[in-house]
Amino acid sequence: MSKTITVLGSTGSIGVQTLDVAERYGYKVEGISAYSNVRLAEEQCRKFGIKKVCIGEKYYSDLKTALSDTDTVVTAGEEAVSEMAYECTSDVLYNSVMGIAGMKPTLAALRGGVKKIAFANKETLVAGGNIVMKEAEKNGAVLLPVDSEHSAIFQCLQCGNKARKILLTASGGPFFGKKKKDLENITPADALKHPNWSMGAKITIDSSTMMNKGLEIIEAAHLFGMSPDDIEVVVHRESIIHSMVEFCDGAILAQLGSPDMRLCIQYAATYPDRLPSSVKPLDFSEIGTLSFHKPDRETFTLLDTAVNAFKRGGNIPAAMNGANEEAVSLFLKGKIKYLQIFDLVEEAAINAKYIKDPTETEIFETDTASREYVKSRIQ
Repeated sequence: MSKTITVLGSTGSIGVQTLDVAERYGYKVEGISAYSNVRLAEEQCRKFGIKKVCIGEKYYSDLKTALSDTDTVVTAGEEAVSEMAYECTSDVLYNSVMGIAGMKPTLAALRGGVKKIAFANKETLVAGGNIVMKEAEKNGAVLLPVDSEHSAIFQCLQCGNKARKILLTASGGPFFGKKKKDLENITPADALKHPNWSMGAKITIDSSTMMNKGLEIIEAAHLFGMSPDDIEVVVHRESIIHSMVEFCDGAILAQLGSPDMRLCIQYAATYPDRLPSSVKPLDFSEIGTLSFHKPDRETFTLLDTAVNAFKRGGNIPAAMNGANEEAVSLFLKGKIKYLQIFDLVEEAAINAKYIKDPTETEIFETDTASREYVKSRIQ
């Protein structure tokens, strides 16, 4: 199956696995973007014969020099990433840029006429979901989720259009069963020990606080036109069932598979077709049993923080998201304690100046204001 792809965020966890899939199936990789990993970006350009690469401005000269013996065009900065997205002619654009920074290239791609966007950038829909979904509808584009949960939901929905409930599975992270008193002295190293998945630092911390699941509730609400009241989080420690859909007749369909993101990445490229995969198949006799639990919303309060932000609407999800990105960054740098993440995000969402129908510019202004609020609270 001959395909061309462009990968934004190519040196991150999802980006690297996307290129693994591209190599397996012989996809032509036309463009990539990275932020600071010059060495890996250079390797990727050489391996795949990349036409164009974009890097963070501070790293432009290093990458330019490293690729001086090739024909690869090197550009730099956020605007250059958006320009790459806008001009993309690939069959599929993968967006795995971390955080709200992924929103501008997503919108640029939609406005440039890209018809298939595979994204692992949930913050885009959390912060600006109404804007992004309207743009996708206007331009007849398909948004193909790469997150394991949303890919699972998307796959289950191919079997029927009368969904009554989404059952969004969660691993529970490294602190499943812990209470707040047990989390007082958690270090970044503790929080980065995810039991099932190998992911980037930010999303791993979000998984430990269960904010990741809160963000996914909002993402699912936008993607599948569901109310958050119809999205139930189920803690499933084994990460074998990636999510489920309950239909109007009471039937529940689930998508199961090994906890390997390459399955979702591959399906986004091959949809609506399927191809053989290198991912280890499930052995049910080896798995034995599957477990299910209700989430502890008293300890992991960010689940309800996210739901409440979505219900308030407007720019409040963007405020919450910006505060979370900033708080997680500060925690990883050792500047705040783990439990402060919960408090700072909640405070920022409550205190944000409400805008009912924010523009794209106002979304980013809200994001900046929310980050500044978090930093002001720890000074």
